[in-house]
Amino acid sequence: MACGLRSGDGSRGGLKVGRRDADILRLAVPALGALVAEPLFLLADSAIVASLGTLPLAGLGVAGALLATAVSLFVFLAYGTTAAVARRLGAGDLRGALAQGVDGIWLALLLGVATALVVAPLAGPLVTALGASPEAAPYAVTYLRVSLPGLPGMLVVLAATGVLRGLQDTRTPLAVAAGGAALNVVLNLLLVHGLGWGIAGSAAGTAATQLLMALVLVVVVARGVRRTGAPVGLHPLGVLRSARAGVPLLVRTLTLRVALLVTTFVAARQGDAGIAAHQVAMTVWTTTALALDALAIAAQALVGRALGAADVDGVRAVVRRTAQWGVAVGVVLGAALALAAPLVAGPFAPDEQVHHYLTAALVVVGASLPVAGWVFVLDGVLIGAGDGRYLAAAGAVTLLCYLPCALAVLALAPAGRAGLVWLWISFAGVYSLARLATLVHRVRTDRWVVVGA
Repeated sequence: MACGLRSGDGSRGGLKVGRRDADILRLAVPALGALVAEPLFLLADSAIVASLGTLPLAGLGVAGALLATAVSLFVFLAYGTTAAVARRLGAGDLRGALAQGVDGIWLALLLGVATALVVAPLAGPLVTALGASPEAAPYAVTYLRVSLPGLPGMLVVLAATGVLRGLQDTRTPLAVAAGGAALNVVLNLLLVHGLGWGIAGSAAGTAATQLLMALVLVVVVARGVRRTGAPVGLHPLGVLRSARAGVPLLVRTLTLRVALLVTTFVAARQGDAGIAAHQVAMTVWTTTALALDALAIAAQALVGRALGAADVDGVRAVVRRTAQWGVAVGVVLGAALALAAPLVAGPFAPDEQVHHYLTAALVVVGASLPVAGWVFVLDGVLIGAGDGRYLAAAGAVTLLCYLPCALAVLALAPAGRAGLVWLWISFAGVYSLARLATLVHRVRTDRWVVVGA
């Protein structure tokens, strides 16, 4: 039922601000912890593999980038499942919510197995295409192939985490992610140094950890399934519905990845100091984005639940409050980063030229974070509403707006510090503002507010 046909009764949507804040923080803080735990896997692998030498570490860098790209493309398994489960939960249909969650987990397993089977024979060409040197390529291929059995586990973790988020539980994924990060370190040390397996041991330890994490999360979901009597078997129609619902979010993610790749391409033309500074600036951007993404996850879960309950006033209240949180967190992080840019740049840029470039880029990143906070939250709102088709179309439009700006920097801006600054103004400024415009335009309408299960 479209929201234009019926509004909430006020008593259901008129929750006090303090209660809304408590709900947002209850979901966002554990979600942030789980998001932070994820990069620790690659960080731990890097620290352990670094002791093996430069070439194994370079191989890990290439293979890790390929795995991260594959997983990021399938992030819709978490987002789409969160929205679908939360909507059913809000409608009072816990059994239906868990049934949709099971379909999402089966889809993740099938996609993980299929992707691993496709990538395995292409490991060599893929690492070469990504620029691995002839000396580092064998290490990259070894890591990639040995880690592929863990890829289904990685995708199942995404889907099962989405199920629990939809059920308004972000603490369990945090506990599993934290336990997985600790276990990963132990297994890597044991296999790399204890058994002397080298880089293959690092890949095997991470793959085993991901599979164990997936198993634990599936067991948690299965307990709820047993209590409600929801089906646990593979239902092709249900899996197909989950896949079809995920396609628009996949398109949205692809547009984001293309924007990032184009940005890196242009940054590489700013010289060695430019690309070095850009990589650190992008890492800082990604790190600060974790806090904003945690708020977006809270928005997904709360909006989905309120729509399922036909609580239109509650939906609007969640949108307003999470948007305020997103901008506020962006202001705090942005101001801190802009003011401390020289200090932040210090440990990552011992070279004076790189430090000069990086400091300027970080000031631009800091200035853009309030807008980014608004963008992330509204993106989460529309994902929670299941408005994937609009997000896919908006992603294509904003990418088309950004590409001319990036290419103009490439063609017109002087290479070096000025080129890098203009590039970040284009990416963190123009691209983010274009995304914001499409999201605000949509949220101000009623077309995305479709209530009920």
